[in-house]
Amino acid sequence: MGNAQSPSTDPRFLTATKAFSQQELEDLRSLFVSLAAQSQSNGKFVSQSVFQAYFGVRGALGERLFQLVAQKRNDEKLTYEDLIISKGTYEKGSRNDIEEFIYQLCDVGGDGDVGRSDLEAVLKSIYETIFSPENDETGAHSQQETLEVFLNAATFSKQIEGRTEKFMSLADFRNWCNLVPSVRKFLGSLLMPPDSGRPSFQVPQLEHPENFSSEQLILRKEYAWHIGGALSQNEAEEWKLLYHSALNGLSFNTFLGNIARGDGPTVLIIKDTEGFIYGGYASQQWERHSDFYGDMKSFLFQLYPQASIFRPTGANNNLQWCAVNFSSDSIPNGIGFGGQPNHFGLFISGNFDQGHTFSCTTFNSPCLSKTSNIRPEVIECWGVQTRGPQSEKLDAVKGTVLERFKEDRNMLKLVGLASSSD
Repeated sequence: MGNAQSPSTDPRFLTATKAFSQQELEDLRSLFVSLAAQSQSNGKFVSQSVFQAYFGVRGALGERLFQLVAQKRNDEKLTYEDLIISKGTYEKGSRNDIEEFIYQLCDVGGDGDVGRSDLEAVLKSIYETIFSPENDETGAHSQQETLEVFLNAATFSKQIEGRTEKFMSLADFRNWCNLVPSVRKFLGSLLMPPDSGRPSFQVPQLEHPENFSSEQLILRKEYAWHIGGALSQNEAEEWKLLYHSALNGLSFNTFLGNIARGDGPTVLIIKDTEGFIYGGYASQQWERHSDFYGDMKSFLFQLYPQASIFRPTGANNNLQWCAVNFSSDSIPNGIGFGGQPNHFGLFISGNFDQGHTFSCTTFNSPCLSKTSNIRPEVIECWGVQTRGPQSEKLDAVKGTVLERFKEDRNMLKLVGLASSSD
């Protein structure tokens, strides 16, 4: 009886417990007991070092997370009640409750305001948690460049009397989360068990030919992580290089032939002669059409010098464009996303030597480059490999006559010869 704990009288704890099932509470109690034992606290509390080691969040972000979960007491002692209260808000609260908690999480300085230095510290912790740059000789340069592209997507509009620096308001933060969903997913899953496949802790595995150096790829792991944040978890597991202009030449016909071998969504990436990097996620296969097609899963994105995702707004259904061998000026040959014919959100001509990008209501996206008229320097396309019953079935027939027929027919459809109705 001497070790029995008195029932809590904290109304926050009593309210929070109602958000969990009995099994969830038992699991959380078991987790607390285990971590408290590692903290050598006679079962009374969890230390900061044990907390951070278990949840695997590094740097200033890990320290700030512990501080918030421990109710900002600064005694480095996290109790069972603390854990339940925090998880009740952070995981079971309303959307506003959760966003407010994450917003406070980004205030790593703890002064009540989120500045650029706070956000940089958060991004540095995220980078070090996911990419472990200490084992990479180019890590320092790659890290700083990555931090900058994510910081460039942020707005700091909050002014405080007597201070020249501007800060990020809660509205600014919510807008930033929409542009960088990978960051929002990461920050929203920090108290999940580390072995459960936490959202946005994974990086898509990038497969490319062995004779092709990864240094020639536009799509770095950091960029893949950013794009993957807008996708489901199984779509962010494995991507396969289908086309690269350095390997295959700047050829529309070769591009069409290569992507016809894929069977599913693709990620199109362009680096233009101005050094800007951007592209689009095509949720549907590239097929010859005389008009727009696709679904609301497609989106546009920027990678450099700013990282942003632009999802469909629902203003129209002008999502994907793939026109091949048309002779009408109203049906421009090439591939694109959003906007209108000859005024796309993003478009590459059938010659693969030029294109354009305009602001468009389809994705509420801006011009993705320095100027509207673009000249591609490098184009690459990745096939998103999804694992499920459909992909397993396709794997079973791959290499057979049926599979080769399907590839050939896809190519014919692209050039408009598969049937008279195409």
